[in-house]
This record gives sequence, structure tokens and C-alpha cells, in this order.
Amino acid sequence: MKSSYRVMAGGLLAAALCLVQPAQAAPYEKLVLAGPTAAVSFPLIHMVESGALAGWADQVEFRHWKNPDQLRVLLAKQQVDFSATPVNLPAIMANRGLPVRLLNVSVWGLLWFISSDPAIQSVADLAGQPLLTTFQRDLPALLLERLLVAEGLTGDKAPQLRYARDAQDATALMLTGEAPNLLLPEPSVSLLLARNAQQGKQTIHRVQSLEDAWHQAFPQQPDLPQAGIMVNSHRADDEALSQAVAQAYTDATLWCKAQPAQCAREVHRHLDFLPVEAIEASIQVTRLESRDASSVRPALEALYELILANNPEAVGGQLPAPGFYGP
Repeated sequence: MKSSYRVMAGGLLAAALCLVQPAQAAPYEKLVLAGPTAAVSFPLIHMVESGALAGWADQVEFRHWKNPDQLRVLLAKQQVDFSATPVNLPAIMANRGLPVRLLNVSVWGLLWFISSDPAIQSVADLAGQPLLTTFQRDLPALLLERLLVAEGLTGDKAPQLRYARDAQDATALMLTGEAPNLLLPEPSVSLLLARNAQQGKQTIHRVQSLEDAWHQAFPQQPDLPQAGIMVNSHRADDEALSQAVAQAYTDATLWCKAQPAQCAREVHRHLDFLPVEAIEASIQVTRLESRDASSVRPALEALYELILANNPEAVGGQLPAPGFYGP
């Protein structure tokens, strides 16, 4: 009897010790997720807000970058672990020998032609017209250049391109009537339309998305992969972490599309210069769909090949190796 008591007591003591033992520490002290003022960042923000990576890091934070040049610096200094990115930037880095990977493609449509001229109803109507944009060297500029060539808008028919300092500057120029036509990304477009509705001075309308115009100009390439999530070189060895981030991002994307109002409120807490209403409108019009980079490799390579033919330096001079695609 005493022996059975001792066994029982020993079992209870072991159970009590298990209860008071600290939980296993997370593999990382801190993870930094980064992104621009665009819908591609919204799922990253939800991942921070929801604690989706709590099992992987004691602290997870979102860092806002304003332009791809700033992102390049942050990546080089290893100040971000995972980042939203235009799809050509990690290709450049990979072709320079850095072990970065593109985990997914999540943005397939965010660029819009906007006009205050009711006669402008398609990209073709921009022949010889002024066109203001914020993009001069990065992926949207390359896409615009290829689209204009495909539409025959070259030489005398080419739009008169002008470059604004940033989206805020471009918005101000249109609201004051100094720029009748714009190419802008979401959520800047939704913010512009909301501000214009408040002022009530002119009618501004969405002419056509660049993606719709692209589908018409390049019917053999129905999808236009533009942005996704990349893993930086110093985290690329941890494939389990990359897989966890990719899955958490997919889940967050589905949640944001299903709950745009709640997602907008979360985004506003991190990007408080964006009104909640403009963020929600942006979610509703942006084609936000997370797909593993390996599954959309043909679409990515078709885009890279097109860029290689005219601007090879914009993707690093060659197609990335097969290991570049996916976690």
C-alpha cells in the first residue's frame, strides 16, 4: 500500500513539475516584416496584429518602406527578415549570388490609369496626352513601357510622360487640375477619389487598370504577377520558417479579403496617414491572391523573359535558378 502511495505521489509531483516548467522558447527573438503603402502589405500587418508567428519569434513587427531603393538598403543591412517586394527585385538579388527566394505572388492587379477627361476611356485614348506617374525606374515603369509599345503608343503617339516625386505629390497635382491623367497604385487611387469627392471640384474616373490593358495587349500572358513576399538572405536557410510565413500570409490574405473593414482598421493602426475608408476600398478593388511562387513560375518567367528582352539589368541579366521559386 505504501509503495502504491509513493508511486502515486511521484506521479503527482512529476505532473506538477510539468505544469510549472516554462514553455519552450521561440526560435527567434525578433522577426521584422516589411512592406510599402500598398495592399501587398495588408496581410503582413494582420500577421503582426493576430500573432500568427508567435510560435516563431518573441517579437514580430511591421516596418514600412517608402520606395524600392529604401528596401534595397534594409535588405542589404539585414534589417528586415521578410518583405513585400516587386517581383523583379529578388530576382536581381538572386542573380547576384544572394540566397534570397520569392515565396509567393500575391498582387495581380493594383495599378490604375485615372483621368479627369471624360473622353479618356482606355489606354489607347492616352495617345499624345500628358500622363503623370510616380514610377521612373522600377517594375511599374517597365510594365508601362512594354504596354505602350504593344499598344503602338510610341513616337508622335506616345503619351507625354511626367514624373511626380511620390503619390502624394501626384495626387495634389491632379486635385489642382495640373495633371489630367495619372498612373497610380492602390490605395493611392482610392485615397485620391475620396479626397476629390470631398472637394467636388471636378469629376475623376478610373480609366482602366494596367492589368486589364495588359491582358488585351498580351493575350498569351493572362496573369501579370507584380508583387509578393521574399525571404532575405540571412533567413533563407530556415525553410520551415519560410513555409510558416508563406502559410500565415495566405491565411491573412483570405481574412483581409473576407473582412475588409476589420483589415482596414488594423492597417490604419500601422499606416495612420491612410483613412480607413480608403484602405477598405483598396482591398475591394485590388486583386489580392496569394499563390506559391513555384506554382506560378511559368507566369513569372514569362514576365522576366519580356523584361530581359528590353531591360535585362532589371531582373539581373538572366532567369533565376529553379530554387528561387517558393519556400
